Amino acid sequence: MKGRDYLKLYGYFVKNNIIAQMAYRSNFIISILTEVGFIFAKSLYIIVLFSAGLSIRGLEPKQMLLFIGSYTLITGIMDAVCYPNIAAIPEYIRTASLDLMLTKPVNSLFISAFRKFDLGLGIPNVAGGLAMIAVSWKLSGIPFTAYHVLGFVFFIVLGCILTFPILMIPVTCSFWMIKSSALMDVIWAMWDFNNMPMTIYNRIIKAIGIFVLPVFMVTNLGPMFLLGILPRIYMVYAMTAIPVFLKLSITFWNFAIKRYSSAGG
Repeated sequence: MKGRDYLKLYGYFVKNNIIAQMAYRSNFIISILTEVGFIFAKSLYIIVLFSAGLSIRGLEPKQMLLFIGSYTLITGIMDAVCYPNIAAIPEYIRTASLDLMLTKPVNSLFISAFRKFDLGLGIPNVAGGLAMIAVSWKLSGIPFTAYHVLGFVFFIVLGCILTFPILMIPVTCSFWMIKSSALMDVIWAMWDFNNMPMTIYNRIIKAIGIFVLPVFMVTNLGPMFLLGILPRIYMVYAMTAIPVFLKLSITFWNFAIKRYSSAGG
């Protein structure tokens, strides 16, 4: 299949998932309300942050809101596109559902990682994240120019792309694990490191989160670009890290598939 065929197939995946969610609207509404609850809890945290009025490593609350908003926005995209699939892959392996996918004339990684789409999980976080970004943008006095908007969008897109290998590499370990709940807990805990600006962490943690496992590059680069504190080395490394980690995740998946022993015999 060609790239255009995969885009068309993904469009069908998204369409079918949305139709299925609309058929069970109560579940769809519950998903939205659950995420709204998380946004509300996060809003209380932001209120406390502004009430305290403390700056951390030179960042004021109005600037930290930009990081929190970017994290919330990308979390919403991840919840809609990645989370349902990441959570399902261990079950595909355990129940032998992966066997059927391997018989399809479609790349096994593509159909495993993009088969599901959850609109209900994504809407509240995307909307909440955009609202936080807009408020922080205005309060921080950041110029609203094409340069700033396009630069910010560019780094947000890079973060979304980088999310895929960061999540896929550890979940591929499910091929050799009977119980993967602990693995999933580690993945989500790792993801939550982005909840605050990476500048609050010490030099060693920042180095690991950038150059070893680039989880900090997912949500931090966009806000740092807008605030004018993005080191050039991070920009250069982002361009090289994405193809490297994408290649690594694909290679690791193919390695696991070749050694896959069906649970269904």
